[in-house]
Amino acid sequence: MNNSKVFFSIFIAAAVGATVGMLFAPEDGTKTRKKIKKSANDWANEALEALEKGKAKVQDTADRVVSKASSFKNDAVDAADEQMDEAKSTVNKMK
Repeated sequence: MNNSKVFFSIFIAAAVGATVGMLFAPEDGTKTRKKIKKSANDWANEALEALEKGKAKVQDTADRVVSKASSFKNDAVDAADEQMDEAKSTVNKMK
């Protein structure tokens, strides 16, 4: 099971547990609804923050992969150029 599924499952379980707890609390309906609304807003904000952090990590990883790939490409081009120069030099010596 990947981390996002575990996080999502824990998040949902906490939300359901808190909502059920508030519904059975001995307060009037208006206060309970306000608490539920505030809790839902808080959870939504926490979820958005977690998504933003995840997005930043993915972007960072993608940037590193692109950088590495570019470096490998440059190394391959340099190696090919060196081989081409050696081949030209060998051909010129044979003439």
